Amino acid sequence: MAISENNPEKKQYNLKTITWGGLTWVDIVQPTKESIKYLADQYKLNPLDLEDVLSIRQVPKVEEYPDYLFAVFHFSVYDKAKRVSSRRQWSAFVRDNLLITLRPTELKAADDLFRECELREDTREQFLSHGPGYLLYQIIDRAIDSYFKVLDKILNLMEDIEDNVFNENVEVAVELSFLRRDIITQRRVMFPSRPLITELEKKLKRFSQIDLTLYFSDLMDHLNRICETLDEYAETIAVFKDADYTLSGYRSNRSIRMLTLLFAIGLPFLIATGIYIMLPGGTEKGGIQLFLALLILVFLVVGVMLFTFRRRNII
Repeated sequence: MAISENNPEKKQYNLKTITWGGLTWVDIVQPTKESIKYLADQYKLNPLDLEDVLSIRQVPKVEEYPDYLFAVFHFSVYDKAKRVSSRRQWSAFVRDNLLITLRPTELKAADDLFRECELREDTREQFLSHGPGYLLYQIIDRAIDSYFKVLDKILNLMEDIEDNVFNENVEVAVELSFLRRDIITQRRVMFPSRPLITELEKKLKRFSQIDLTLYFSDLMDHLNRICETLDEYAETIAVFKDADYTLSGYRSNRSIRMLTLLFAIGLPFLIATGIYIMLPGGTEKGGIQLFLALLILVFLVVGVMLFTFRRRNII
């Protein structure tokens, strides 16, 4: 039989619980100092671990104690307004017949699983009947699987940028920088997860009623695939960055060449005009022959310049 406790006293701690088959799942969303104090009083947890829950600078880790495990995980959250991802952390305490998760609202994997367990008896039996270790694995597995949607989003953005990199009318330097930063953030989240999961598998066995070896093997396959894909994306973005830099330099050089060419063509006309004005009688009516002679000379000089530029592939 399942019991879901959401009484007003526990709501003040942002805390919800489900109990089924002797296992209790305590889920705390947006943990506060009050909720941390409640856990300290209720479950006698290490105060240093509870402090780590509220810290935003913790590295992923697993701490083992005689009667429980404490783990810190990272995941990423995408900000559509700023167009960048940022790291978030969530934590878990695993004890015989008890799992405590402390998380931000953005961790949808835990939120969805908790809601499913509240609503369906068969779901509670499936996930809460094999011990807290298996339940924690299910949350991690869902969280990691959600990254494939992130990879799809990044791939779509990369395909759009690939078309624009070779479009002379579109500047993509800023978009490339945003996407590159996003990939770096994803790598900073996912790469430390691999040794963490390996360590967690060894220490979580005593809190699970079934063998988790195959489950964690599948989890590591997903993690490795995600990390390899992120490496590939990082290399591709580096190629796009180099291509954009090269093409931008080519376009800038072409503009400079055109400006130089216009200046070089206009210079003889300026010189001829100056000579015509400064020569005695140049501005009188009888000086038209001199002006025509200078004009013919200028056209000859410009023609020679254009011919030379053409031969040297400058234009």
